[in-house]
Amino acid sequence: MSMSGGRGGTGRGGTERLVVIGGDAAGMSAASQARRLRGPDELEIVAFERGHFTSFSACGIPYWVGGDVPERDRLIARTADEHRARGIDLRLRTEVMEIDVAGRRVRARDVDSGAESWTSYDKLVIATGARPIRPDMPGADAPGVHGVQTLDDGQALLDTLARARGRRAVVVGAGYIGVEMAEALINRGFQVTVVNRGKEPMSTLDPDMGRLVHEAMEGLGITMVNDAEVTKVLTHSDGHARAVATDDAEYPADLVVLGIGVRPETTLARAAGLPLGARGGLLTDLAMRVRGHADIWAGGDCVEVLNLVSGQEQYVPLGTHANKHGQIIGANVGGGYATFPGVVGTAVSKICDLEIARTGLREKDADRVGLQYETVTIQSTSRAGYYPGASPMTVKMLAERRTGRLLGVQIVGREGAAKRVDIAAVALTAQMTVEQMTALDLGYAPPFSPVWDPVLVAARKATAKIHRGRS
Repeated sequence: MSMSGGRGGTGRGGTERLVVIGGDAAGMSAASQARRLRGPDELEIVAFERGHFTSFSACGIPYWVGGDVPERDRLIARTADEHRARGIDLRLRTEVMEIDVAGRRVRARDVDSGAESWTSYDKLVIATGARPIRPDMPGADAPGVHGVQTLDDGQALLDTLARARGRRAVVVGAGYIGVEMAEALINRGFQVTVVNRGKEPMSTLDPDMGRLVHEAMEGLGITMVNDAEVTKVLTHSDGHARAVATDDAEYPADLVVLGIGVRPETTLARAAGLPLGARGGLLTDLAMRVRGHADIWAGGDCVEVLNLVSGQEQYVPLGTHANKHGQIIGANVGGGYATFPGVVGTAVSKICDLEIARTGLREKDADRVGLQYETVTIQSTSRAGYYPGASPMTVKMLAERRTGRLLGVQIVGREGAAKRVDIAAVALTAQMTVEQMTALDLGYAPPFSPVWDPVLVAARKATAKIHRGRS
């Protein structure tokens, strides 16, 4: 049996003990993978989760609220009892209040009873996730104002929808959550206004591509208010939200959804003196081990990761990464070896039938890191133009000016548009040039694509522009 830090194991009978803080994607993937590699007689696993649920899909909450997913439990990948049956001591409604790095222990509090206790560890996994950004303004905590981060949040919002006094909703923020929640509320029959600080919705896109999303949202009957910041939530005499206010207008609301984004939940890590990046996320090495701490790992929405295109640390809170982090941590804790090299920044979303995708760098990202680049934007279709169901698609591509290296792709279109971004994600990971991309042997038949796939059309146009710049 291996030792940790030169000490005997802290678990039962001298076995090692792994403590996991956080019971969602990264934490429970790590615990499950470690358990597959090491049995209960070698590794005791204790996991703390402050909520009611474990291993759930936060990404699916807007679709549950909107009615596409009929019931909450379909979003739960593995229940607490299923984890316990595999030999993981999972403690729900238990919040870790302190990490004592020197003493190799954590202090946890039972949320319902308030009772506290210390648990020692040989190895620690921090998977505390993210917390929704809640603006510091009057009325932000009023009844009828909802964040959407956990299944409890989703249920609370559904309860409000069921008893809403009217059918007017305001969504604050127009990122992924804001746009998806706008769709969910439209599906529920609400009149929706989206108030957005940016020039256009979807700040993960360049503004010219965000404009396409803006136009589509208005076409669905959503009122878009850009370049506006909510300053307060106005309430009825009973305290319930009735409107949101900006500096120059008020927007009536029978309910308010906050879709402003999230920040890494690293309060515990900061208090413990663990290393944090510029955006507040934990910093790890390639094995997802917290830098400078041999027996502490971190993954999921509480960490920063390397962007393989810019070469800089980035905060990218996505479930795909969290699950990979957990697998890698579990492999390393369990005695194997795995690494997480980084990301290229791929994400997809939709608003009703409009698909939105991006990967790599936006123009402002490339400007920030000092890259010189060319951009091209093309219009194409999802299928051969003569084939029934062909729908329009806009593809924007960034390439490095001197080398022609692909830097980023954004796609906005109808059915069949978004997942084309995966072609670009692979090309970015392989550090391909746009000229190399033009030779990719992609699948073609009229029901699936034009002869030249839209991504390759953009690559051809970018190649021509790069060549003109060299001549």
